[in-house]
Amino acid sequence: MGAHVSLVLVSHSEKLAEGSRELAAQMAPGVDIEVAGGLEDGSIGTSFDRISGAIEDAAGFAESDSERELKDVVVICDLGSAILSTEAVLEFLPSELEGHVYMADAPFVEGAIAAAVEAASGSDAETVLNAANATANTFTASHPPAHGTETTQTIDADGAITKTLKIKNALGLHARPAAVLARLVAGFDAQVTLNGVNGASVIEIMKLGLTGGQEVVVTASGEQASAAVTAVSDAINGGFGEL
Repeated sequence: MGAHVSLVLVSHSEKLAEGSRELAAQMAPGVDIEVAGGLEDGSIGTSFDRISGAIEDAAGFAESDSERELKDVVVICDLGSAILSTEAVLEFLPSELEGHVYMADAPFVEGAIAAAVEAASGSDAETVLNAANATANTFTASHPPAHGTETTQTIDADGAITKTLKIKNALGLHARPAAVLARLVAGFDAQVTLNGVNGASVIEIMKLGLTGGQEVVVTASGEQASAAVTAVSDAINGGFGEL
């Protein structure tokens, strides 16, 4: 399924914008992600022309009229100056882009990853926007530490597999690991939950707020349930490369 929504990442820093695009692209290949980072001379700041150009490119507005098929665009900004500059740009966009550009209120990196993963699934602009905005709530989750070790895998009478795992990487299920797990789960013919939430949803996983040392209960059912649990276990036990 192709992505119908493009993203624009606006930052005061070109390196931050490019780094965030690279990370988001790794999690969601195939999504068009434009960046507007820094000033034209390479210094720190935000450029009206760069932001405007990135949005028009992401929307496909630069194409000739005969080839033009406008896409919806979700814009994610990092700091106050980027937000103010983007708001100014939105006031002067070509009239053809009205109703095609949405500005997120989300943390920069986490919002970019969540939006990219949602866009890669073929979701519409409103759903992609909501996915980005929802990441703001992941920083307020509070969960008491969990103790114990990995338990024996169990299978119930209906064939559902349950396995309890301890999160080993210190930062836990933040944006990148959450995206890794969501992509893993989506690749199997199985219904998978993590602590009761949809294992194919980056946002639901991040909302768990799980950090290193806490436990997550993986439950899977369906044709490839066993393979899905194994893949999720390997990713969690491997610490997502952060150990």
